[in-house]
Amino acid sequence: MGLQIGILNVRRSAFIRAAPARVWQEFTTAERIRAWLGRGHVLEDIEPVPGGSVRFSVDIEGVVHRFGGTVIDVSEGAEMSFAINWDDPDMAGSADTFWTFRLTACYAGTLAELFHHGFERLGEAAADEFIDYEWGWDVKHLAALKDIVEG
Repeated sequence: MGLQIGILNVRRSAFIRAAPARVWQEFTTAERIRAWLGRGHVLEDIEPVPGGSVRFSVDIEGVVHRFGGTVIDVSEGAEMSFAINWDDPDMAGSADTFWTFRLTACYAGTLAELFHHGFERLGEAAADEFIDYEWGWDVKHLAALKDIVEG
């Protein structure tokens, strides 16, 4: 199922007390995704279908930077992945990395997981990029998703 996740991956997770089908409802439109994913950065737009675009912006020390990519995989009710890179050539990696959101039925609810992966594609920069993102990611996005679903 879905995009292969390599050994260098940032993984964050949350348990949501609802079935995967209910959680997936929050992945179906840009407005619904923005409500939980637009935390710490602005989700400007997303077309949650294969080939759709995804666009973000973030303020870093008073300067707005943009990043985004393409939705590359949607497994209805279970997983969504997109390629991501910075627009600014001075910040961009030598290759896209990937964000994957995976929903897995677990007990009477859902394990919601966020993976930032694909760092192996960056060659010698892979380890440094991976550790920078490992330190930078938290669970605020998945916590917001949990709050919306469990309401």
